[in-house]
Amino acid sequence: MLGFAVGMISLAAWIFLLFGRGFFWLEKAVAKLPNVSKKPAVAIIVPARNEGEVVERTMQSLLQQDYEGRYQIILVDDHSTDETEAKARLAAARMGKINCLTIIKAPPLASGWSGKLWALHAGIRHVARLAPGPEYLLFTDADVLHPAHSLTQLVALAEAGDAGGRTYDLVSLMVRLNCRSLAEKLMVPAFVFFFQMLYPFRWARNHKSSVAAGAGGIMLVRWEAMERMGGMPSIRNALIDDCAFAAAIKRTGTIWIGLSKDTISLRSHQKLSGLWNMIARTAFTQLSYSALLLLGTIVGMFVIFVAPPVLLFTGWDWAAALGAASWIFMTLAYSPMVQFYGLNPLWAAVLPLKALLYAGATLDSALRYWRGKGGEWKGRAQAHQSHG
Repeated sequence: MLGFAVGMISLAAWIFLLFGRGFFWLEKAVAKLPNVSKKPAVAIIVPARNEGEVVERTMQSLLQQDYEGRYQIILVDDHSTDETEAKARLAAARMGKINCLTIIKAPPLASGWSGKLWALHAGIRHVARLAPGPEYLLFTDADVLHPAHSLTQLVALAEAGDAGGRTYDLVSLMVRLNCRSLAEKLMVPAFVFFFQMLYPFRWARNHKSSVAAGAGGIMLVRWEAMERMGGMPSIRNALIDDCAFAAAIKRTGTIWIGLSKDTISLRSHQKLSGLWNMIARTAFTQLSYSALLLLGTIVGMFVIFVAPPVLLFTGWDWAAALGAASWIFMTLAYSPMVQFYGLNPLWAAVLPLKALLYAGATLDSALRYWRGKGGEWKGRAQAHQSHG
């Protein structure tokens, strides 16, 4: 009876996820849009902390944008101890565009701020002194490779707006992550899948829905909307800063989020530990540091993702049938993401194993927080500052 009950719950959950969660699993990559007539000025702010290995390529891609409007790049060096600043200057010098790049130093991290938001705040304060000022800000990470049409596409999305004629205050693209190593094949597509499941993009784009999500790698925001939300001080202690920023913008404006096929991350992970740490950094924050929500999440992930294949091999007729049906639905839902990353279709059937790994990383996230090491990233433990 227990197996039958678990099988029924799992099957019901997958029917709901397939048809009642904004069809999140059918999200397509955004296509390049035609140019719009308006070409507003844009300031591109790039926070960088020890990004010497990748920042040169990122700067080159930003400096060769085909955008017809005025744009300026501000790199905020967040106390790097490597050659981040030198590599960025070298990229601009090689392209003969040294005047298009400004490098500033982030002040010492203030109490109560997360590191990335503090660096972005420093960049925004610099831009605020420019005359004339930009209409848009583009926040992008120092490890993102942009195609030449990236800025044109983002502005076109914002200016084109939705079907109701509302221009977007925030346009965010989830970059295409590296998916070559075994560790990346195990974790990366699942990461994007779970993110979309938590924040269905169709709902986030709907101004009537309360769902709000942003992808921190690329966020184009209208200056007026950022001022309206109170700027970075209003979310200064947010560890999941991109979603917090999107939620703040959506309270008084509109947002758009989607997948990108040709804007890619330069960050690679050959070992599972790097991706595990990425998840463990914020997983417990997502659960509001609640032990009860942690328990519910672990149980829920087991029932929804892990139980179906287990039930299939129990030999209990009804439980096995329910497990098989749930596994089929799970594989169906995950297949588009596997296809998006160009993997063998058989990877879609391995989602239960991936969910087990994510459950483990979530539990580890809680343990780190309780040991005072929550949100640790590039030498900073920030979750203890963000909570409370």
